[in-house]
Amino acid sequence: MNLTIMMVVVLLLIGLFSGALSGMIGVGGGIVIVPALVFFLAFSQKEAQGTSLGILLLPVGILGVIQYYKQGQIDLRVVLIVSLAFLAGNYFGSKLALSLPDKTLKKIFAIILLIMAVKIFFFDSNKKEPVHTPISNNVENPKT
Repeated sequence: MNLTIMMVVVLLLIGLFSGALSGMIGVGGGIVIVPALVFFLAFSQKEAQGTSLGILLLPVGILGVIQYYKQGQIDLRVVLIVSLAFLAGNYFGSKLALSLPDKTLKKIFAIILLIMAVKIFFFDSNKKEPVHTPISNNVENPKT
């Protein structure tokens, strides 16, 4: 693939937007990167997913993590547990994805995004009691 100046500009905009969104609301960059690569740069679903994983492989979120950690807003126990399970899930999920047609992958991706959007939009999760007690990282929160 030849990179034109316009393509580099689009890639930079995708990176800036997905990075800002990730830092602001804590979503993985793939939620923006995958559809953007498919729609704006005509990537196949598999190319977009593989490229997104390649982007996120490096510790791209480390600066955001540091900011949240400084404010005492990260439970490192949860990070460790979910990260270990995520590794296994990612391995098997990627093998499954590569065996499916692009059209099926797009539908699965869209359905998951739609379900999450409906849940967030229509159901108030603030009414639920927390299922865990946040752990302090011994950093004073300036807002308390």
